[in-house]
Amino acid sequence: MLMNMLFQRSVAFVVLLSLAAVTLNAQARASRPIIFAVLNNGATLEPLALIDKGKLENPVNGSDDLPALNAFGRSYFRKGTAYKLVFGGANGGTSTVKSWNPASDCAKNLGMATTKATKSPLRGFVMALATNAPIKNTASYRRKPTAAEKAEADTLARAEFTKQKLTPKVLRYHNLTALDLENDGKAELVGSYWVEIDKLTRGLLFFIAAKGANGKYSVGYSEYRSVDQGSVMSGEIKSVDDGVYHELLLDVFDFDGDGNSEVFTYTQSFEGAGFTAYSRSGSKWSKAYEFSNYHCGY
Repeated sequence: MLMNMLFQRSVAFVVLLSLAAVTLNAQARASRPIIFAVLNNGATLEPLALIDKGKLENPVNGSDDLPALNAFGRSYFRKGTAYKLVFGGANGGTSTVKSWNPASDCAKNLGMATTKATKSPLRGFVMALATNAPIKNTASYRRKPTAAEKAEADTLARAEFTKQKLTPKVLRYHNLTALDLENDGKAELVGSYWVEIDKLTRGLLFFIAAKGANGKYSVGYSEYRSVDQGSVMSGEIKSVDDGVYHELLLDVFDFDGDGNSEVFTYTQSFEGAGFTAYSRSGSKWSKAYEFSNYHCGY
């Protein structure tokens, strides 16, 4: 009897230590500056990354346990907390927390917010970032491409599809944006294009292009993938046509203060969201950070 009681107390003590460790770890993460994706026309703040000594690290995930979610929410989702809106790499307004519910079915680590944008309204595929970290860029640079830039982007996109042995009759895109990533007054282009391979298959292309010394744009980074209806969780290829599974621009942000902005993207899926940050080295871009946030089962 005595041995059984001692065993039960030992187990309970170990459980308490484990919970304490989880809570302390969550609190330590919660003390760092953060970057949010601002989604749903400015109504949702979704954690994208923590900033720790100039590096990006994973925030709390929607699949994490309740103590971690609670610690995160208490630090970052207090009602009335205002975050700076990052639009065009600069301060473009505020996004203020309205509410947060860790017991919700599909939004355990998401905050509901009111966003006031000073540069451009957030709507549809025009999204942004929000942060409590310093924003060093003072001038926002984010716009639609000119007709000439659009023509060059289309040519680049067709060439990328040709590499996949595709010759699309119709070239479509969800987003094509001109941004200044090096704060030098020269526009880079970030695009999300797609083509209809057949009635049930789509080809998706994401790319970053910069203007060279010859005055022409070239692709610094591109990623292609195909999606067929059988791999779409809704069972409808129209979901892809509407934007699901496409990698889309959020915004750019020089989070580490080195003078070059990283490109942050968002990929919507049925059970969650994927986030990626791209950084530049010379003329080439590479993935500097990836995070997949779980929402709920489809």
